[in-house]
Amino acid sequence: MNDWPQGWSDDNRGTRYGRGSAGAQPDGARVMRQVRRGPTAPPGGGQAVPPYGVPQQPSYVDGQGYDGYDSGYNTGQVYGSPGGRGPGGPGDGYGGRAPRPAPNWRRRIKVISITVVTVLVVTLVGTYFWADSKLKREVDLSKVIDRPEAGEGTNYLIVGSDSREGMTDEQKKELHTGSSEGKRTDSMMILHTGGGAPTLISLPRDSDVEIPTFVGSESGKTYQGTGRHVKLNAAYAEDGPELLVRTVEFNTGLHIDHYVEIGFAGFANIVDAVGGVEMDIPQDIKDSKSGADLKKGKQTLDGQQALAFVRTRYALAGSDLDRTKNQQKFLSALANQVATPSTILNPFKLYPTMGAGLDSLIVDKDMGLFDLADMFWAMKGVSGGDGKSMNMPLAGSSGGNLLWDKDKVKTLVEQLKNDETVTVSGD
Repeated sequence: MNDWPQGWSDDNRGTRYGRGSAGAQPDGARVMRQVRRGPTAPPGGGQAVPPYGVPQQPSYVDGQGYDGYDSGYNTGQVYGSPGGRGPGGPGDGYGGRAPRPAPNWRRRIKVISITVVTVLVVTLVGTYFWADSKLKREVDLSKVIDRPEAGEGTNYLIVGSDSREGMTDEQKKELHTGSSEGKRTDSMMILHTGGGAPTLISLPRDSDVEIPTFVGSESGKTYQGTGRHVKLNAAYAEDGPELLVRTVEFNTGLHIDHYVEIGFAGFANIVDAVGGVEMDIPQDIKDSKSGADLKKGKQTLDGQQALAFVRTRYALAGSDLDRTKNQQKFLSALANQVATPSTILNPFKLYPTMGAGLDSLIVDKDMGLFDLADMFWAMKGVSGGDGKSMNMPLAGSSGGNLLWDKDKVKTLVEQLKNDETVTVSGD
């Protein structure tokens, strides 16, 4: 059996040394493919060929291998470590961590600014539609006939009614409102806004007025005027806001642009939502009918106390006239409180206040949120001393009705129509 490589026989061995050869010379060492031979010594001298054909190994002198090869051992460098020449060194592209670029602050600030503005716009738009949807636009001024021509500026008829709608028996008892059915006007004011300082004019509920021809707000039937004279609050009791506006316009000649009404419960809720209103009470007030029990001096009124304060008249020397003055002072103070940064910039106070106010207001069909804001800012101006507050000028009384001073009222109305500074004074 031939155990030599394929194609070889005993005759191929020749006379070489080794493998059973009888020759005196050794076989040439076989070179393995994975081992690199060193350079061959030049003929006739130089470095001797290592025995058995083993290649010359590189020497390590001063850390340098053969042909400039550097093992790295002599310098303490470890392959794959940062700064080394192996994988992981700078720029090797095999998992090395490149330096992190400096943050682009200009871009970050731009992105943050855009985000903040977007959130703000979305919040404002959402708030607007939420608030607008809560307004109760129930008064149709288009039903009012024979209206005076509109003048410069805007005139608001602000009405405080004694409506107990939505109140529980416990609330009626707590707020001393009684349990009368229906609703009547407890206070009436005209607020004029325009290019100059605002003017707030109280219309005493006992004012003597003539009921003119009007169209019923519900029936649509025309009721002819007969020259009948009544107290002003009777017009509201007879046919609601539309007849009240018709009566005020007929007796003054002043065009009413917007109507705003608030009831007992809503008034108290607004005051509580804003955290109370600070007032300087001019005298001790104790009135069993309104429930007022207040001491003279500065104090913060809650909803119950505030309602009692604006309703009190029997404990005041001037009765209804003094009450209208207190109502003006309080409404101006309330508007001033609502319009402060501590309320506007605090969503935990702003939204409850807006919710309480909008839920309790009844306005005309053309009333918008910007009109409402204009009204509140004008009220704030009155309380800040930039505007004027007064009662309708009076000339005396007849049969318990308060008579207006016709000449002064005419001058007052002309000044309001022309958006001029009011020079007329009232009681």
